[in-house]
Amino acid sequence: MTEPATPAPQDFDEWAKLAATDLPAFETQRKRVIEAAIRQAPTCKQQRLRCLQWKLEQIRNTARTPMVACLRMNRMLWDALAGDGGLLARLHEATCDGAHPGNHRATKAKIIPLERHR
Repeated sequence: MTEPATPAPQDFDEWAKLAATDLPAFETQRKRVIEAAIRQAPTCKQQRLRCLQWKLEQIRNTARTPMVACLRMNRMLWDALAGDGGLLARLHEATCDGAHPGNHRATKAKIIPLERHR
């Protein structure tokens, strides 16, 4: 028996059909698509992506239902975005002088007024 073709990542209906008719093939193809996406990332990011994918797999494996897994992953995403030390906090630190003392060097300069030439 030949293995079914891998649906395109964006083809939800094909993925749903594969999951409903052949769950082991679905899991094999899912892992193949994820690994291909990781390999397309810069080499220096691939290990981190594999660690993140491992964490997501553990959430899937330990959740009572797929919905619980989805909610846990969603919470993880929002924590990474808006939680302490998340992306929003880091962007704020990078754009707001003095917002976080100690995270940047203070500089001293003498301000010299410009004289207007007439």
